[in-house]
Amino acid sequence: MGTIMELARRGDSDERFRKIAETEGVTERFVRDGIASGRICMPCNPVHNPVPAAIGEGLSVKINANIGTSRDMPDIEPEIRKMDIALKYGADAIMDLSTGGDIDAIRKTLLSRCDRMMGSVPIYETGLTAARKNAIVELTEDDIFKGIEMHAKDGMDFMTVHCGITKETVRWIKKSDRLMDVVSRGGSFLTAWILHNDEENPLFRNYDYLLELARKYEFTLSLGDGFRPGCINDASDQAQISELMTLGHLVKRAREAGVQAMVEGPGHMKMDEIAANMKMQKTLCDGAPFYVLGPLVTDIAPGYDHITSAIGGAIAAQNGADFLCYVTPAEHLSLPDEEDVKQGVIASKIAAHAADLAKGRGKELDDRMARARKALDWDEMYDVCLDEETARRYRARGCTEEKDGCSMCGDLCAVKIVNQYLIKDIEDPDKKYQCD
Repeated sequence: MGTIMELARRGDSDERFRKIAETEGVTERFVRDGIASGRICMPCNPVHNPVPAAIGEGLSVKINANIGTSRDMPDIEPEIRKMDIALKYGADAIMDLSTGGDIDAIRKTLLSRCDRMMGSVPIYETGLTAARKNAIVELTEDDIFKGIEMHAKDGMDFMTVHCGITKETVRWIKKSDRLMDVVSRGGSFLTAWILHNDEENPLFRNYDYLLELARKYEFTLSLGDGFRPGCINDASDQAQISELMTLGHLVKRAREAGVQAMVEGPGHMKMDEIAANMKMQKTLCDGAPFYVLGPLVTDIAPGYDHITSAIGGAIAAQNGADFLCYVTPAEHLSLPDEEDVKQGVIASKIAAHAADLAKGRGKELDDRMARARKALDWDEMYDVCLDEETARRYRARGCTEEKDGCSMCGDLCAVKIVNQYLIKDIEDPDKKYQCD
């Protein structure tokens, strides 16, 4: 039968393609051609078989929510609640980044309860096992690939793999004037491994074997940006761009093998650099779906990084990014709690929708809201808005009746006043008005 990409290249009809086309408001052929070219990906491991969804060119911007346990908080129950909250408020995908507790059991449980695309970073678990023995640099190639295969067998739809870190790109880190060097966990593992062993990255050296695994288990490669900038100072430097050039080459090899791939993008970046970075990625990686963390547009807002991320995410998505990884208020500070997850998802949804609007998608929702506001139709407003509970809570703060607007304007409600006199004018268009 072949892979999803090969199915699309044959021009075969598929129920999943049809469902995506219906959801996105495009033709099935548009979806099929996009997957065939590699400019759209449909992460779908048959073991998991999530609700059909796709990421890429010409489609709505998607968002991902990261969850997962840690050493200090290894209980799975809060993570299940976080996942449920993320899905409730519109996350299109979930990534399990667990590093505490029974990681294998946690992964399987979350997969069994999630009907959307799900991803992971297998080297986290592999590296954690090694770190407990103070031996990350002693990981073997078998350790790394066994971890990937285990996640694939369990049903992960996409996996972050840091294949673009090479001996050559590590030289740029050694030469650079970065303030924060490497902030990617997976990137740090492999950088340390390369420096200690003076050997090539196993994921790069054995990329053909990785492609074999991706074909066998039908998971999408999310080509990780191990040298993404971790602060404003480090953006758009030689290390970041050198890795991106390597990833462009790996995208081409994945397509030749019939394997779906997307590319991960920068973390921290000034607003004026974002558009150029998006264009560069799309050019170097031949239009591959682009998955960005933020970018965070300033480093000085701990506790509010869901906002700094949403600003950068909206600019990135307007200029070509296809998939936004949410950032929560707890970023850089702690493992997020349930409210943090909600705030992160809502912020990313706003960014994604704002970008979709700029590209001509989704305006019908804003028009519904505008009509509802004009009519002071609160139930309709609540139905359209991203977070009904919060909207209702704020509305309930005042004592103004619903037909009279809200407590901000009270008797001076602009909508109510103009509605009243527009109706009179329509009913008696010949009425003469006098100035007082």
